[in-house]
Amino acid sequence: MNKRLLGKSGIEISEVSFGTVSLGVPYGIGIKNSSDMIKMGDAVLLLRDALAKGVNFFDTARGYGNSETILGKAFKGCRDKVVICTKPSHVYDSHAGQCLPGSSEIKKTLDESLSVSLNELQTDYIDILMSHDSAIEFMNHPAVIDFFQSAKKKGVVRATGISTYTVEESLGAINSGLWDVIQLPFNLMEQSQAQVFELARKKGVGLVIRSVLFKGILTDRGKNIHPELEKVKKHRALYKELLNNEINTLSDLATKFVLSFDEISSVLLGIDKPEYLESALKVADGNYFDRETLEKARAMDFPDPAFLDLPKWNRLGWL
Repeated sequence: MNKRLLGKSGIEISEVSFGTVSLGVPYGIGIKNSSDMIKMGDAVLLLRDALAKGVNFFDTARGYGNSETILGKAFKGCRDKVVICTKPSHVYDSHAGQCLPGSSEIKKTLDESLSVSLNELQTDYIDILMSHDSAIEFMNHPAVIDFFQSAKKKGVVRATGISTYTVEESLGAINSGLWDVIQLPFNLMEQSQAQVFELARKKGVGLVIRSVLFKGILTDRGKNIHPELEKVKKHRALYKELLNNEINTLSDLATKFVLSFDEISSVLLGIDKPEYLESALKVADGNYFDRETLEKARAMDFPDPAFLDLPKWNRLGWL
C-alpha cells in the first residue's frame, strides 16, 4: 500500500483509509440493523489484518456506535503503527432548531467527547481530530477555534480537521488557515468539490475523500437501486465504457478515479468484510488514470448534482 503525505501535517497515511462506520452502526445499501453487521471479534481481526497488509489510516467518530471501542481493542499495543482520525459529538442543539449553543456548552461538549474518545480508543492522543460540524458559523466560532487549537498545542491532537459538505464550506475551511485536513465528498458522479483541490494544495491542507463509492451505488450493489433513482441507474451504466481488462469493476474504477488526483492524500472506503479489504488493497496499486482517461471521466459527472442528495434519499427510503 502506497502512502501519501497529509498536506503539511507531516503525517504519512495509506492511500486507502479504513472507514469504520459500518463496524459500529448499520450503514449502506441493504444494512438495516445489527444482525446485518460484522461481529465485534471479526471486526477486530479485520482491522489487524488491514494494518498487517499496509493500511495505516483508520477513520472513526463518537457517532459511529462502538467503532472507537473496536479500534481500541484492535490496536492496543501497536498504537504507534496506526493513524487514527476521530470526530467529536455534534454540538448543535437539535431540540432548538439546529441552533449553535453558547461558548461554555460548546467547550463542554467537545471536551467531554474528546475525553471519551481517548478512553475508548485506549490512547493518550488523537492523530487527527476532525469536526463533523462544518457550518461556517461553527468553524469561525471562537470557542471552536480555541478548543481545536488548544488541543493541538497540548499535544493531545496532532492535526485538526473538518468534514465538509458544500464547496462553500470547503473553501471557508481552507482559507481560514485553521484546519490541517479536510474530508469532503467526491466521486465519479458528483465532482463539484474538485474546484477546491488546487487551493488546498497551495495552502498545504490535506484532503481525504469520502463517498468515493457513493454509498454503494458505484459498486455491484448499485445494480438494483430504488425505482425513483432510475436516472441515476442509467447514468451509472455509462461508466461501463471506461472499464477494461485492468479495471473491470465499477468500484475499482470509482476508486482509481479519485486516487488519480495528486492533491488527494487518501480515499475513505467503508470496509466491513475481508473481501472489501482485499479489493481495496488490489485497487490502490499506484497505477491510476492517465491524463486522457482522467479527462474523459471528469466529463462524465451526473448532469443534475442537486438531485444527488443521499440524506434525502435515505429519509425517503430509497437506499
